[in-house]
Amino acid sequence: MQRKIRVGVVDDHPLYRDGVVFALESEMDMEVVAQGETASDAYQIAIDHAPDVLLLDMNMPGSGINAVAKIALKCPSTKTLMLTVVDDEDEVRSVLRKGARGYLLKGTSSSELANAVRVVSRGQSYISPSFAAQLIMLRGAEDSDPKEATGRFPELSEREEQILLLIHRGLSNRLIGDEVGLTEKTVKGYVTNIMEKLHVRNRVEAAMIVAERTSGRIQ
Repeated sequence: MQRKIRVGVVDDHPLYRDGVVFALESEMDMEVVAQGETASDAYQIAIDHAPDVLLLDMNMPGSGINAVAKIALKCPSTKTLMLTVVDDEDEVRSVLRKGARGYLLKGTSSSELANAVRVVSRGQSYISPSFAAQLIMLRGAEDSDPKEATGRFPELSEREEQILLLIHRGLSNRLIGDEVGLTEKTVKGYVTNIMEKLHVRNRVEAAMIVAERTSGRIQ
């Protein structure tokens, strides 16, 4: 008899987690060996149960990204698969660099979830096809927009620079999200990264740097 794929599921929303567990347990070749709610739980599950695949929520308490990095370092035999509502290219790149093997959007079908677990369990990478198509569309739109970047902020990514320029215009995180098509929570993460990279403490100081580097040319 073929060995089942051993899976751990960590998400701080019990109803959603129960649904994921039910979907996986319905597959003949899978078994859920442990569940948790936080990044600390995820790490402990990796240590205690050594699942083949560990499904993690990106925004769970303690940070899914932090859990991925720690598990990749201490438990390399456990492959991590992110299951999240965050549909942002930079977030995907960040979590994959930290060691995640896959990235799957919440709302996906149970069949796609099972397929992703199988792919990741074999040591391959998996990104939701719907999200991969979205990335291609976004990349094409960005490349065709001459206003996307000014080149005056080499320490920032293009998306970070775009958000910085909107900070300079005085927009809130919510309004920035409406402008660029991101959630307010995702924008908040970008703003934190921008401040760290520019070594500033608040939005006012960030806006002052924009003013200094652009000599007031941004409208």
